[in-house]
Amino acid sequence: MTPEIINLIFPNPLPTPAEIEAKYPARQLPDGAKVTRVAPSPTGFMHIGGIYAALLSERVAHQSGGKFYLRIEDTDQKRKVDGAVELISNSLGRYGIHADEGVDKDGHDFGPYAPYTQSQRKEIYQAYAKSLLEKGMAYPCFCAAEDLDIMRKIQEKTSVRPGYYGKYAKCRNLTDEQVLENLRAGKPFVLRFKSMGDNNKRLIVKDLIKGDLALPENDIDVIIMKGDGLPTYHFAHAVDDHLMGTTHVTRGDEWISSVPLHIQLFVALGWKAPKYAHFAPLQKSENGNKRKLSKRHDPEANIMYFWEKGYPENALIEYLLNLINASFEDWRRNNPDKNAFDFPVNFNKISNAAGALFDFVKLNSISKEVIAKMSAEQVFESVLKWATEYNTPFAERLKNNRDYVIQILNIERNIGKKSRKDLTKWEDVEGDLTYFFDDLFTTTKTEKLAILAPLSESDIRTIAQEFSAVYQPTEDKDTWFAHIKEIAEKHGFATDMKAYKENPTAFKGNVSDVAKVLRVLITGRDKTPDLYQIMQILGVDKVKARLSV
Repeated sequence: MTPEIINLIFPNPLPTPAEIEAKYPARQLPDGAKVTRVAPSPTGFMHIGGIYAALLSERVAHQSGGKFYLRIEDTDQKRKVDGAVELISNSLGRYGIHADEGVDKDGHDFGPYAPYTQSQRKEIYQAYAKSLLEKGMAYPCFCAAEDLDIMRKIQEKTSVRPGYYGKYAKCRNLTDEQVLENLRAGKPFVLRFKSMGDNNKRLIVKDLIKGDLALPENDIDVIIMKGDGLPTYHFAHAVDDHLMGTTHVTRGDEWISSVPLHIQLFVALGWKAPKYAHFAPLQKSENGNKRKLSKRHDPEANIMYFWEKGYPENALIEYLLNLINASFEDWRRNNPDKNAFDFPVNFNKISNAAGALFDFVKLNSISKEVIAKMSAEQVFESVLKWATEYNTPFAERLKNNRDYVIQILNIERNIGKKSRKDLTKWEDVEGDLTYFFDDLFTTTKTEKLAILAPLSESDIRTIAQEFSAVYQPTEDKDTWFAHIKEIAEKHGFATDMKAYKENPTAFKGNVSDVAKVLRVLITGRDKTPDLYQIMQILGVDKVKARLSV
């Protein structure tokens, strides 16, 4: 390209590549330290897969003594949504995925390689695009959208590989005079990379997760600079990963086909490409088949789904680490009290097969274990924080009954492996508290009798009345249960389980059926935490009132 052409394309002064390199010097880090990044687009949606990728990248960097940074890739301004940067920053912070550098929730930079928002780095990209023009490795393309549509239809009709390459790269071989004529006429243009690749040849790439990949060389003359002067993702990521010192790029395997182009861009710019680690996307089981977790069809694809449901943040982190490395489960078993972030993440232990299946059964199991290890006070504060954001009336109830609710949450808690594991997420807590509040306890007599069938209403009333007559809240649990056994034996219920199993027809039922009568009348449920403790918390007046059938 002649200086005149280049000056028409870039009429304003730009820094030279040398000046830019001086502003962004190479990082000084220990040997083996990795520099990774998470680079979402501010579209107003944070995919659970984005948290998965960020967690993996952050662990790889920090466990090596390196750096992890947040970059905002907003070159597609049409997709940018107000508040999206705050959502991204809050999402990472909420799950303890802390960036050493990047953009905070207010859009402010922190770190030596700023700006970390691509739309603010326009001159940097243009300087390197200009450099490629000067080297004859890029050119202006004046093809209108209509021209490209016609080309695409011809390729489809003739069953040839789609793309702007070879004889289909109409502007690649324009003469300088033709280019000047178009520029002087004010004809809109983009800049394209002049690929020297051969699609019939294979490039061998060592992927840190997938292993050696044999990929066709790129021969597409991709757009590197759009009509608005901003770069495309392909070009911007190469420039930024070089200047910010990225050593390892961790991303979904849908980007594998772009690797030859990306390596080509690094080579053209005279830089060393980072190492790539491509993981399979999270999947969902549907009608016996697996498919990619979709933000259009699956609510759980949105990270806010887990906020609204009230899954503890560390439960989701533990689950994602379990998906990243299957050895996490054994590690947790051997290290029950360690922070999940102490788990050593390794690329070579990540499956290179199909994507991990997002399994709510497993997530719920992990979440129950996490909550079971929390104190009643910790559970209360977590539930209150969640309810303040998502269930205001419940939050007010919690604030007005703090000590009472903590008492309830403390039932069967902090007793080792036998600690209660009935809570999965904070959304569940309100329902679990209903029978402790008279205004929420709405189970009718008919509903209770239905749960207790086939026991007769007469037997139920007798059991309730006799227990109510002897119940004293000051009695210890052994005495409390002795009363239940006495009533059971008196009315033909077995108190010896061995005898009951040997001849069940000889009894109306067993002692657990008698306890069930009390449980259902007092709570409206046939399964609850420890009934003795429930009755202690409810108080004698409430207990006796509910035993009046």
